[in-house]
Amino acid sequence: MKVLVLNSGSSSVKFQFMRMEDEGLLAKGIVEKIGSSDAIVTYQPEGRTRIREIREVPNHSVAIEMVLNLLLSPQHGVISEKSEIGGIGHRVVHGGEDFSESVLITDKVKTTIRKCIQFAPLHNPHNLKGIEACESLLPGAPQVGVFDTAFHQTIPAKAYVYGLPYALYRKLSIRRYGFHGTSHNFVAHKAAEILGRPVEKLHLVTCHLGNGASLTAVAKGRSVDTTMGFTPLEGLVMGT
Repeated sequence: MKVLVLNSGSSSVKFQFMRMEDEGLLAKGIVEKIGSSDAIVTYQPEGRTRIREIREVPNHSVAIEMVLNLLLSPQHGVISEKSEIGGIGHRVVHGGEDFSESVLITDKVKTTIRKCIQFAPLHNPHNLKGIEACESLLPGAPQVGVFDTAFHQTIPAKAYVYGLPYALYRKLSIRRYGFHGTSHNFVAHKAAEILGRPVEKLHLVTCHLGNGASLTAVAKGRSVDTTMGFTPLEGLVMGT
């Protein structure tokens, strides 16, 4: 099975195309400066020359269509027809309290992602654009949402409830959500693999360090506290 993985941002779409049998990378790239006449399209088929072009890319749908055309290109492609794409995975920043794991995208899931725009106005709208573009361009292909917040849904109330009137949580859902969850989950399991010990028997502090940064306390494979809170602005000093 081959899977297209998309991270749709405000002005970019990052992508990887994977062969899941051995988790092999077939191609990767990014479309930058979406919404402009001088967008940058970078495409790297595995083991071959990287391609970089300046193109007009007015919206996310056109960007994803370009990605598909590159994957299907007779010169540079890695598949011969769209039906070889067995599924699409989308990074979605905020799933609120509704998702504790990755889920198959349905109309109900899209409604919840839309509801969470109030918590992530710079991210969720563009994550939705990527989902809706794929619905049009790859009708019938299953799509899965992978949420940054999902891993942190195991945090206990003593860590996620703020020292504020409880009504603010009950009425407005103001609480610690945590972010970078997919990264922290991966790092915890990778650390366990390197240490040669089951993740269920470890207590770890995982670090996601980049322009945005966060730490997470992971006990027996479950997030129990994290530095980011209601928004990604809390916690460590960051570049963003």
